Formats: sequence, C-alpha cells, structure tokens
Amino acid sequence: MTRLLKPETPAGTGILELGHDRECFFDNYLFQPSGTTAKLKIHQPVFQDTIMVHDQPWEGDGCDFYNFFFDDQFPGVDGKHPKGVYRMYYLGWQMPGAEPDSKPARGITACYMESPDGIHWVRPELGILKFDGSTRNNIVLNAELNDQIDNFMVFRDDNPACPPDARYKGIGRSRDGLRCYPSADGLHFRQGGIITGKGAFDSLNVVFWDREAGVYRGYIRGFHPAAMPNPMDESVRDISYIESKDFKKWTDPRLLFFEDGEDIPLYTNNVIPYFRAPRIYLGTPSRYINRFQWNGSFEELCGKAKRKRRMTMQPRYGIVTTDCAFIVSRDGRSFFRFGEAFMRPGPENGSNWVYGDCYPARGFAVTSSRTPGGPDELSLYAPSGHWLNDPTKLNRYTIRMDGFASLNAGETEAMAVTRPFTYAGKEMHINFATSALGYVYVTLIDADGKRYPSCETFGDAIDRKVRFDNRKAVAALSGKPVELEFRMRDADIYSMQFR
Repeated sequence: MTRLLKPETPAGTGILELGHDRECFFDNYLFQPSGTTAKLKIHQPVFQDTIMVHDQPWEGDGCDFYNFFFDDQFPGVDGKHPKGVYRMYYLGWQMPGAEPDSKPARGITACYMESPDGIHWVRPELGILKFDGSTRNNIVLNAELNDQIDNFMVFRDDNPACPPDARYKGIGRSRDGLRCYPSADGLHFRQGGIITGKGAFDSLNVVFWDREAGVYRGYIRGFHPAAMPNPMDESVRDISYIESKDFKKWTDPRLLFFEDGEDIPLYTNNVIPYFRAPRIYLGTPSRYINRFQWNGSFEELCGKAKRKRRMTMQPRYGIVTTDCAFIVSRDGRSFFRFGEAFMRPGPENGSNWVYGDCYPARGFAVTSSRTPGGPDELSLYAPSGHWLNDPTKLNRYTIRMDGFASLNAGETEAMAVTRPFTYAGKEMHINFATSALGYVYVTLIDADGKRYPSCETFGDAIDRKVRFDNRKAVAALSGKPVELEFRMRDADIYSMQFR
C-alpha cells in the first residue's frame, strides 16, 4: 500500500477561522513555534469499575473489539428510554487455550449491549439468532451470516441520502474482503456488498459518515515493510485510509501519514470525530510491541507460566505486549501522534502485560461524576483478562471532558502564542485547571498589535469565562484577525471556545 504524502497544513500560513467552534489543545495546530514554551501533555484515563463480566456460554476470554455510539433515535430494546441509549457491539469468543484445563474453544459471535447512562449496562435477550439451539441471547451476527467473523463495527448512517433499511451499517471481515452488513434497526443485519478487498482486515475496521466533510471515511488494517530486518521477518502493522462519497465506489487504501515518522506497529485505530469538536479526528490505536525473543525481563514479568504455554502455539503469543496510543488529525489522513502511551498495561497483577491489553472501545460516553457537584466526565471502556481461560471483564475508565491532552506549564512560567485567527462571539471560555499557586493570563492581540489582557484566572473548571480588563474587548474583536497569548504556571488548558 502507498504511504500518504504529507498534506499541506490546513489553512496554510493564513488566518484560521474558528467561528464558534471549540478548539481543543490536542496538538500544535493552533500555536506558533516561536514564542511558545508551554508543552503539550497527554493525560491517562482513570479506572473506575468493572461494568460487565462476559460469563455467558457464547462469550468467553476472547471478548474484544468493542465499539459503541449514542443513539437518540432508539429507545432501547425494552422501549423504556425515549431519550436514547448507548449501543455497544463486541465479539463473543472462547479462544483456543494452551492451559491443561482450558475450556473448549467456541466460534466467534458478534454481540450487543446497551446503557441509558454509560454506567449501567445490560445484555438484552434479543431472540434473533440461535446459540446451542436457543435464541435467548444477545447475538446479532454469527457464522450463518459470516463464517469469517473476526471483528464487527456498527455505525448509524446519518447521510440524508441513506435508505431507511440501511440506516445502520455493520462492518466486518469476510472471505472476500471488508463487507457491509446493513440493518434498519441496528439489531437485524443482512449481508451487503464488499467495500474493498485490498487489505488485511483482521482488526477493528472503522467506517463512518463524516457530516462535516460530506464523505464516508474508512480506517482499515494495513501493513508496510519493516524499515529494519527482524528475526521473524514481520511486516509492520499499520492503518490505511479509504474514502467514498456514496458508499459504493471507494478509493484504494493508502497508509496514514504520521508526523513523527517513527515506525511503530499499530494494531487497531478507533478513529472517530470528537463529538465536542467534530472537525478534529481522534484515534486510540493499540501499539503492537514485539521484542522477538525471550529475555530476562520476561522471566520476572507476571504470568510467566501461561506466557510460556501460549508460546507453544506461536512464539509471538507470549512475547508480544500491547498498549494504547493517542493520535489526532485535522484532515482525517495526516495524524499527530503522542510518543507517550495513552493507556498502559498497568501494575502487574497476573492477568495483564499480555498480547491483548489496552484495546479500548471505539466511542466515548458522557457520564455523571462520582464526586457530588462535580462536572460530567467522559467514560471509556477497555477489556481485561485477555486469553486467560476466565471470562473477559469490561472495565470503565474516566477522563475529564476534553481531557485527553492539554497545553501545560509546570513550576516555571511558560508562554504560548497562537497563529492569527478569527472567531465569532462576545465571550471567551476555557476548560482549564491550575494549582492554588498556579495561574493563567490570556491576552488578545489585534492586527495593529494592541493588547487586551485578562485578569488572573485560577481554579479548575471545564467551562470558565475569561474576564478581560476591557470587558468589551472580546465582542469588539469578533470577526477580526487576532492572536492569543497565554501566560501560565502550574496549569493545564484543555480547550477554548468563543460564544
């Protein structure tokens, strides 16, 4: 597959148009290198609880590739949620085991669960497909519809031209390539056409309708040759991009461009428009780390005995470890990638540091804070206990709203200067946090160089109005080219918006 050439930076060196859009500080897009000493900082989600144990006979220790979305057009299987529910799809699978007491392997199914609030989840009894002679299960796809089930992703197609009987679309690998499974309700799927036959597809493949761009975007499994030879002669796992205007004719896959240029294997992608800033595309791909040979650290790493037994099936099953990265794009093809992990395997507990850790679900849920009076948070979900002969657990993590990354200053005061931009609004709001000692000062600078400073801003809020010394400054400069200067200490700024 062809590597994408680096696209031109959006808006080039001209004036950016922010309008009312929320601008999240997930990358360096807004900032000028000269004059900016504040740094980007990635933030990790925090474990909260286990929301599901996959202990049903059609599930098992291989449940993965979770993906979900909020559906305000569906009241839940029981019809009791008129405002809508979160709808999650995942694989049910008892994997072939290397343990002496391994449970019998089961074929893969695609399953469904839902939640009204992102915290309490149920597996509704759907009565659609049989398992061991009974339809009392939550299965939506099985070998009768796809005898090559390896992944299954579902999205609601909000393209106005989409026919009602294909409003929901499942995406999954089949014998002939990446296939679509249309549905009228997101529960009853049928075989559709092949999207593309060019790719590997043995990972969660992502397709969605991009309302902002007016196209379908697809992110699929790819490979490219390793830059350096390795003992197993492995190609490098990668992500490819395809696009369509009508869901019929698709472009050939092309590998994504990553600005850092580092040859890091990526197993999944989870690319999604960020719902609070839809022009920004986020991804949480799992990084596939193969050290190619057993070493002294594996002797000390948790799970040694089971690791050794898995290696009798395939060496990489014991020596590969995985974690999760965070990637950001403004055009859907060229991505900024943080070098630090977004999600780590965590403290060794006997069931982690395995091939299959840190495969977060595609999607984010807005959930209430456990702290009384606290602001809403984002919930993320990731399974644990992969391939250990026990039921997979699905765990919930939380992160602050817009809190994936921030503009950060530590104990030493730092500055950040934006590129010229225009905005629309009478007020400026920021999502920020400081220490008691810390602070943020914001200065608007007009095209003539006149400066409009704010007062000192401190605290911790996802939506704080910035107060300027000249109270009419923000309204007066609306629609005119400006720059912003941030002066900050012991502080994080996550996003800003003009209203």
